[in-house]
Amino acid sequence: MRRTLAVAASMAATLLVTLPPAHADPAHTDPTHTDPAHAETAYAETPGARPSRQEAFRAAAGKYGVPEYVLLGVSYLESRWDANQGLPSVTAGYGPMHLTDARTALAGSLPHHSEGAEDPRGDDARPSKPPKSAEPAQPAEPGSQTADEAARLTGLPAEQLVKDPSANLLGGAALLAQYQRDLKIPASSDPADWYGAVARYSGAGDAETARQFADEVFSTLEEGASRVTDDGQKVSLPASPEIAPRMEQVDRLGLREAESKTVECPKKLACEWLPAPYQKLSDAPGDYGNHDLSDRPRNQRINYIVIHDTEETYDKTLRLVADPTYVSWHYTIRSADGHIAQHVRTRDVAWHAGNWYVNAKSIGIEHEGFLAKAGSWYTEAMYRSSARLVRYLAKRYDIPLDRAHILGHDNVPGTIPGNVATMHVDPGPYWDWGHYFALMRRPFKATGGAHGGLVTIRTDYANHRPRYTGCDRPGVDCPPHGSASVWLHTEPSEDAPLVKDIGRRPGGESTYDVSDHGARATTGQQYALAGRKGDWTAIWYLGRLAWFRNPHDNPTAVNATGLVVTPKPGLGPVPVYGRAYPEPEAYPKGVPVQTIVPLQYSIPQGQRYSVGLATRGEYYYAVTFDRDTHTVVRGRTLYYQIQLGHRIAYVMADDVNIAPSSLGAPR
Repeated sequence: MRRTLAVAASMAATLLVTLPPAHADPAHTDPTHTDPAHAETAYAETPGARPSRQEAFRAAAGKYGVPEYVLLGVSYLESRWDANQGLPSVTAGYGPMHLTDARTALAGSLPHHSEGAEDPRGDDARPSKPPKSAEPAQPAEPGSQTADEAARLTGLPAEQLVKDPSANLLGGAALLAQYQRDLKIPASSDPADWYGAVARYSGAGDAETARQFADEVFSTLEEGASRVTDDGQKVSLPASPEIAPRMEQVDRLGLREAESKTVECPKKLACEWLPAPYQKLSDAPGDYGNHDLSDRPRNQRINYIVIHDTEETYDKTLRLVADPTYVSWHYTIRSADGHIAQHVRTRDVAWHAGNWYVNAKSIGIEHEGFLAKAGSWYTEAMYRSSARLVRYLAKRYDIPLDRAHILGHDNVPGTIPGNVATMHVDPGPYWDWGHYFALMRRPFKATGGAHGGLVTIRTDYANHRPRYTGCDRPGVDCPPHGSASVWLHTEPSEDAPLVKDIGRRPGGESTYDVSDHGARATTGQQYALAGRKGDWTAIWYLGRLAWFRNPHDNPTAVNATGLVVTPKPGLGPVPVYGRAYPEPEAYPKGVPVQTIVPLQYSIPQGQRYSVGLATRGEYYYAVTFDRDTHTVVRGRTLYYQIQLGHRIAYVMADDVNIAPSSLGAPR
């Protein structure tokens, strides 16, 4: 046993970057995008499913002379055929065809970086820079009212078009037929003749994005798809590899060509360069914006990609990032069509995560959308673009595709106790992490048996609908909705209180509020197993035992193996940190020492926590406009990144033992 622990510790000490991701075969594809040959099995998993949505597609296509396959393909890329209870998407799109009605859906939300007190830089070496207040979200710009156009074409009220799925399909078909007429292309039963109309349906203002949208639709036609929708409707699109779309039709749309020569994006992904300004604001040495120059990965390894949502429309978000007095991030992704704008070079450090250590070692990606208000579902087009971008960046910078490295903003820790409560909570419980990772060909799978010692959270997103409050008004239940998160209780009972997060709500109870993640674990996150009782599983979480419902016949987690840390014998509770900074003696002359401040949490004896990576202490000193003064301080202190609660944290290797999770696992 002693030799095993010593070997494990030695291996971890040399592993200064990552641990292997806990996923299945990389070639595995999205389980919701099934082969039509297996559709019957998929349908059987949802008793009582009614095939009326399929008939509605056929009827709408026939009424307006649109090939049924085209209508199915466009709808899949917009909503995966879901009705979403008549609620708007994050960009005011309704129903299976994502007909947009932005006048009322987007009113009142504040931009992501304009609420609360979080300093997006998170750097103690310079004065705090909370973002200035911004105006509430405004309705999207042209293209945001396709429901009105569909109402004119169909003669149906816009309210019916956005609330009734069958009417919604009629509206989408009518739009496609009108776009075909506008292109002066005869109606045809051949899907290949509809490439231009499909490209226009994206609403994109540039040719590359319109092509990307149409390419994704026709790729779906080629591969086929089958699934059960969120309201129990079974829909199937047989594979049609023989379709050869008329791609030249896009030229008739007269769209602009986006500036994409300098972007860092994979081929065939629509991206443009819209730079964030690096600009002096006054003669004061530290008065500049809105990011820091660097030379990553030459001077610092990039360990993380951080997923955000904007809490604002795409157009307003672009205006904000173009303001030198505001903050910054590397990319923004538009919801309606998956278009990507890059603002900051990946070699440079953007001000986005509220933790300077994470900022210095991450790439930030904003997604047009809202955590809960104004809608709680994201388009398939945006999920696909984001997944492709993250796969590209992960490969380029050797970042493992797992939840220890692909973080939500809500997983980034506070840097010191005083700012833990103000850290942001996006993208929230409605971001479908399981589907997102499946699109990246890294679906979450069991990697161990019952005694592997870890569990990976994995909800059945569409059918897992826990209670949330506060989407519209404080304390009022949100509409039932699929979720990637589970609630954590102090005992194995739904009636037991939620576990407390002393940092997020000092002295108070955790709540079911959609923005309160103090008692939540989310798909892909790994925790050390602490016990089982009937349909309940216990994990170690924020220094205490936490229980979540995990029934055998409808599991919300799978077994896993990996490495865990536990406090060394003889020590009291082990401190945890929100950043992995070097020891004081590592700082050269002229660079102020950054104090290593523990958070308000600690790990008591006997508890175990999943390890995500190992790293030496590091600090990027960059507080002036002149890059020549920037310095990377590297220390000798070894840290382990752990999954402490909903957020990650760091522990010093000298305080803990590290071992395979199967050793000492509950039996």
